[in-house]
Amino acid sequence: MGCTVLTDAKVVNRWQVNKPLMIVFPRKEMICTFTANYNIFMEDQTNIRPSWDQYFMQIAHTVSERATCDRGRSGCVIVRDKQILVTGYVGSPRGLPHCDEVGHLMKKVLHEDGRITQHCMRTVHAEQNAICQAARLGIPLEKATLYCRMTPCRTCAMLIINCGIVRVVCERKYHDGQESEEMFRQAGVALEYVRNEVQPYENQ
Repeated sequence: MGCTVLTDAKVVNRWQVNKPLMIVFPRKEMICTFTANYNIFMEDQTNIRPSWDQYFMQIAHTVSERATCDRGRSGCVIVRDKQILVTGYVGSPRGLPHCDEVGHLMKKVLHEDGRITQHCMRTVHAEQNAICQAARLGIPLEKATLYCRMTPCRTCAMLIINCGIVRVVCERKYHDGQESEEMFRQAGVALEYVRNEVQPYENQ
C-alpha cells in the first residue's frame, strides 16, 4: 500500500484519509504518520447546538468585548421573536473619555442598613445603551427579552420595565441587585439566571 504525502496539513480532508498518510509540516522537523481511515480532526464528534438563550448570551459576551470599563465589561442584547433588535455595551457617553483611558470615576453609596457600596459613575450601562439605540432608531421593545451579564441596576431595571420588556436573562447576580429583583417581581417581568452566583469584581 502506498503512502499519501501532504506538505500542508490544512489541505487534509476526510475523503483523503483512505490509506497510510504522512503529513510533512513546512519548515518544521516533524513528520506525522497516521494509519488508514484515522480521523485526525475528530470530525465525527457530535456538534452540540446551543439553545436560543445560550445563543443570545454568547452574542452578549461578544458585544461586551467593546466595553470600556474593566470593573464590568458587560454587553447586552435585546431580542424579540428570536430576532436581535439592538445591542449595547458599557462605555462613556459620546465624546467623553472612557475608564480605560482616564480611570474610574468612583462614588460611594451609603445604604439605610449601613452598607457602603462603590460604583463607577463614568459609564452608561450596557442595558441603557441598548435602550438608547432602540430609541434613536425608532425600534419598539414591547414584549422583548433582554440578555445581560448580571442583574440590571435599579436605574436600568426601571427603564427595562417602562420599555415593555417582559423577560430578562442574566448570566449571574449583581451584588447590589435586590431592589431590581423586587421591582421586576412587582412589575411582572420574568427574571432568570444562568448561574445562581454573584458576579465577582474588585471594589464592590
